Amino acid sequence: TGGHHPMQKGEVFNTRYQVLHKLGCGAFATVWLCQDMRRKKQVAVKVLKSREGFAETAQDEVAFLRCVSCMKKKDLAGENIVCLLDDFRMIGENGFHILLWRVLGPSIRCLMGNYTAQGLPLPFVKKSLQQVLAGLHFLHKCCRIIHADIKPENILLYGCSKRLHRLLMDTLYCDQGTEVRLKGAGGDLGNQLEESDLMSIKVKIADLGSACWTYKPFSKEIQTQPYRALEVLLGLDYGTPADIWSTACLAFEMATGERLFDPQPGKYFSRDDDHVARIIELLGRIPPQIVFSWNKSTKFFNRPGALLRLSRLFPRSLPGILADRHGWTPREAAAFAAFLLPALHYAPERRASAAQSLRHAWIAA
Repeated sequence: TGGHHPMQKGEVFNTRYQVLHKLGCGAFATVWLCQDMRRKKQVAVKVLKSREGFAETAQDEVAFLRCVSCMKKKDLAGENIVCLLDDFRMIGENGFHILLWRVLGPSIRCLMGNYTAQGLPLPFVKKSLQQVLAGLHFLHKCCRIIHADIKPENILLYGCSKRLHRLLMDTLYCDQGTEVRLKGAGGDLGNQLEESDLMSIKVKIADLGSACWTYKPFSKEIQTQPYRALEVLLGLDYGTPADIWSTACLAFEMATGERLFDPQPGKYFSRDDDHVARIIELLGRIPPQIVFSWNKSTKFFNRPGALLRLSRLFPRSLPGILADRHGWTPREAAAFAAFLLPALHYAPERRASAAQSLRHAWIAA
């Protein structure tokens, strides 16, 4: 009771949607590929856990998606967000709520896990980020929505040509929560895609299940840990700039194949302690006015700039990491760092917005 609905292949929802196979599983829902028997098309079906709180979450997500559908009639940037086709509630073994989308391809995470090179080609990274940032600008300004969980798993691919769509559809057996290597007739997905194919792929922002209104945050703790903004880590108020921090982390991971921050717990410190330490190592000392604007700052700091449980830090620069660890030229590294650093500004009000990031020379080139 309160858990996932025990789905079965061949099961039919609402006398219309027949289950084909599982696409992914998260903490709050499972996602399934289904056949719409009435329209003879495949759809993606999200089935939320049946606990009462998840029904409320589903209603919130429906409200966000309906807002997106309404506002995108006025702004084409709304096409960068997944579109809700239908939603309904069914009473099963535990009771559950269902949301339906047009079926897309796998996630950026799946593509990265199947790409043999270190990071994805930069032209594709730039094009994808343009679409993500345009989508975020639409969410932030037109819809007044904070996505609150930007990460590779929540950026979905789709192909415009039939061949490309079919190739992407073949990868939908990839569990979006894992990095699975997919073998087909032509080898790994990354090896099957020509550069022209890759540049024809578009992306959409998915999963508004963790989102909130800009004027009504639902939770103090948002975002998946490696993509969590500093203000969220410190328990401060947050807004749309939190999405920009996550996008910077996404950009670095797409371009290098490595997470910008990958905190791990230790014997004497928590994962959050390590996360704050890694941020300081890369971006420098956190200004006292930010640290001590929080009345529980002693959870991490014993005095301005000094961490409570981690005393030895190893400062590193973003251009240095790109050059030394990933073989970028100094010029390439400096240009990419110049794009990322304004999106990682400690003060949210001074952080680059989605619109400002879109105008940056690196991504516009």
